[in-house]
Amino acid sequence: MGKKKKQSQQEDLNSKTVCRNRKAWHNYDIIDQLECGLVLHGSEVKSIRNGKMSIDEAYARVREGELWLVGANIGEYPQATVMNHDVLRQRKLLLHKREFRKFAESATQKGLTMIPLAVYFRRGIVKVQIGLAKGKKQHDKRDKMEKAKSKADLRDAMLKRR
Repeated sequence: MGKKKKQSQQEDLNSKTVCRNRKAWHNYDIIDQLECGLVLHGSEVKSIRNGKMSIDEAYARVREGELWLVGANIGEYPQATVMNHDVLRQRKLLLHKREFRKFAESATQKGLTMIPLAVYFRRGIVKVQIGLAKGKKQHDKRDKMEKAKSKADLRDAMLKRR
């Protein structure tokens, strides 16, 4: 058991979260999650290491039997000069065929959306966590906020009583 715990601690040290899509949890019900690799140029990797990436407006799309990340913004790397990358280009996501069949086909059949939830480094490789999501209605968001507020009020009242 000690060896497994040591390995998980080692993985935590080797992984670094670059950015998260916080709005995704508010605007969507996340049904399933999947970790994908990402095809990048060298200057893109260096920009991501500097934390110059945003996935707030990004989504994943199936095109010609492949999964693509659309709308992710990776800032330019100043030292790359002429060899710099296009900031908003579409990037290919890497995953196994069985994962693709399970994940992407269910998204197209059920009318669900695939959105990036987080971008992070795992063992020096850039990974993207994609979520299969269903959009929330405005009243669902209000209900959730109302429940959270009442829960916080109840917790505060209990703390004051002690």
